[in-house]
Amino acid sequence: MEAACPTTARVGKRREVVRRLGRRGPLGTLSGVTSPDSARTASEYDAMAVEYDRHNASSGANSYYERPATIALLGDVYGKRVLEVGCGTGPVTEWLVDHGAAVVACDVSAAMLEIARSRVGDSAELHHHDLAEPLTFLEDASLDLVVASLVFHYLRDWVAPLRDLHRVLRPTGSVVMSVHHPAWDWRNHCPEDYFAFLQVSEVRVEPHTVTFWRRPLTAATDAVSEAGFLIDRLVEARPNPELEMRDPSAFQELTTGPFFMHLRLRPAQPDGSVAGIGGKSS
Repeated sequence: MEAACPTTARVGKRREVVRRLGRRGPLGTLSGVTSPDSARTASEYDAMAVEYDRHNASSGANSYYERPATIALLGDVYGKRVLEVGCGTGPVTEWLVDHGAAVVACDVSAAMLEIARSRVGDSAELHHHDLAEPLTFLEDASLDLVVASLVFHYLRDWVAPLRDLHRVLRPTGSVVMSVHHPAWDWRNHCPEDYFAFLQVSEVRVEPHTVTFWRRPLTAATDAVSEAGFLIDRLVEARPNPELEMRDPSAFQELTTGPFFMHLRLRPAQPDGSVAGIGGKSS
């Protein structure tokens, strides 16, 4: 389906929200956020919501690398019921809406969520929600697809939230997720020990710091398996060629080393099978 352009009214509303947030600082409270990690993430992103939205719109790593790779794994979303967890300021939410999906989205940051709401208005159902807590607003087997773009590395425990995603997915559904590549964080945060599982911080958008969990690949895949999923695809993306003209140094860096990692997961059924695919998992 051909993508529809955002309406002038939606664009104008988003600009007004960004201006208002920039004048008065972050919105919202941490009500409903019970995990200390999630409370920290909410606070960090509330503090930089406006700057992050601007950065995300033009960043080579986001606009020409991570987001295109995520969208490529989604396939045709027209007519599908989709949950986006960690929707941030809503660029993927908007893409999903514009491509005909029925979208439910959530984020732990109230300020980021307000910018997302200004993008999509009433075209998506938005929730201020801590992913470390159950998705009580969703029924069992009610979704065709889950999108988790650059969110799971903020969680220490993946198993509980992944199990809840398994619960709300239909047997034929899938999860498309992106996270920091283990090799990238190994090089930057613990070069002496690839297998280290530790919490680290770095500056994401000057001068704002974000805190997340660095883990080896086996820690990620073990959690996926324990939650009842099988890995359908593992992608180490390359940037879009247009980035070479826009930012040659970023293109070189993203072409020669892994930065993010994408996974597409399928829910295993009680007998170990995957709906629509013959055979059983071992």
